[in-house]
Amino acid sequence: MPISVCSSAQYRELRSKSEPDFSSAKKEQVLKIINAVKEKGDSALFGYALEFDGAELEALQVSRAELAEAQQKVKPELLAALRAAASNIEKFHRRQLRKDWFIEDKKMKIGQRFLPLNRVGAYVPGGTAAYPSSVLMTVIPARVAGVKEIYICTPPGQDGNINALTLAAACEAGATAVFKIGGAQAIAAMAYGTQTVPRVDKIVGPGNIYVTLAKKELFGEVGIDMLAGPSEIVIVADDQARASYIAADLLSQAEHDPLSKPILITTSENLAYRVVEELEEQLLTLPRNEVAIRSLKEQGAAIVVSDLEEAWSLVNNIAPEHLELHLREAWHYLDRITSAGTVFVGPYTPEPLGDYWAGSNHVLPTGAAARYASALGVDDFIKRSQVLYYEDEALRESALQIAALARAEGLEAHARAVLIRGKQDEPPEES
Repeated sequence: MPISVCSSAQYRELRSKSEPDFSSAKKEQVLKIINAVKEKGDSALFGYALEFDGAELEALQVSRAELAEAQQKVKPELLAALRAAASNIEKFHRRQLRKDWFIEDKKMKIGQRFLPLNRVGAYVPGGTAAYPSSVLMTVIPARVAGVKEIYICTPPGQDGNINALTLAAACEAGATAVFKIGGAQAIAAMAYGTQTVPRVDKIVGPGNIYVTLAKKELFGEVGIDMLAGPSEIVIVADDQARASYIAADLLSQAEHDPLSKPILITTSENLAYRVVEELEEQLLTLPRNEVAIRSLKEQGAAIVVSDLEEAWSLVNNIAPEHLELHLREAWHYLDRITSAGTVFVGPYTPEPLGDYWAGSNHVLPTGAAARYASALGVDDFIKRSQVLYYEDEALRESALQIAALARAEGLEAHARAVLIRGKQDEPPEES
């Protein structure tokens, strides 16, 4: 069978299989790359492009001519689809914008301002494949937030070029510039800055294990969105669900990577086995079936539960990146879900809607991070700055209580800084 049918107890025993490989060897390699970029700048980047991408570059930045040529190469119908997707993403993220707020009376005014970051870097996977959707999902929320400079790093092909559709997406999304840099070296370049690549305030976007490790090592030197791992999908289904839909949706994630985690949770053992049959049938014609088969066998499961209460407990424990509900009255169960990146409600809401079209962001927490993290959005590109104003009388009214709290913590100077303002104004000392 392409996927194991098991109980929830049996599945829990297998959970450790898909943990990311943060081996010491990979970490040492990443640290070596980071230090080389920090010390040598562009020179290191040209060298790594040749070593890792097989590309002998003349320039790191994509030229205006290359951008214009890329837009001409893209088929009109594909460019139209890209623009429609970009419009949907922008509309969704504009609803996330925040407004400054203040509480005030005659004696005081306190509040919060929301300020965009100045400069952001977006990492977009590339090389042998193209991910224009990742361009839209990282650049558009930053632009909506008001970020002035948005830079993309993506690995080149062996010919030294970036996929035309990726570049067209960068133009449509409003990126400031695109650089032909991949892997850990791209993260280091954006974190430290080089002769060509500007130093950024924050780096967002998914990548492979080396990109993730570099983000982990450089956090603090630069802000990051999250440490992304392999893709995940959990589908909760009852006995009325269509096995063909479920199989297709499981495969939509299984084809990403052998470490992708495709999971079905169902109250129907009969449905579980029908999904297994559908997977076998659909795999026959799937171009990336070797990758998908490994994902299904090594990371996947069809978990049969006694009831939906057991299902929700399992879902919230897994905290999946993507969660689909193939249930009667699926909306009825939404409040039972406390940990999921994106919830896809109903049989006609497949996961690729979120990847490409609906407008929600597809950069999502993985590896159970949905317990505490959220989808990439406008908030990731905004800083909150607090503002306080007290008049003399307002401070005097609170001074003794503030001083008492400060002294309880053993901080006498804090107390005095408040109390000194409660004294009568004294004339300046004579010089």
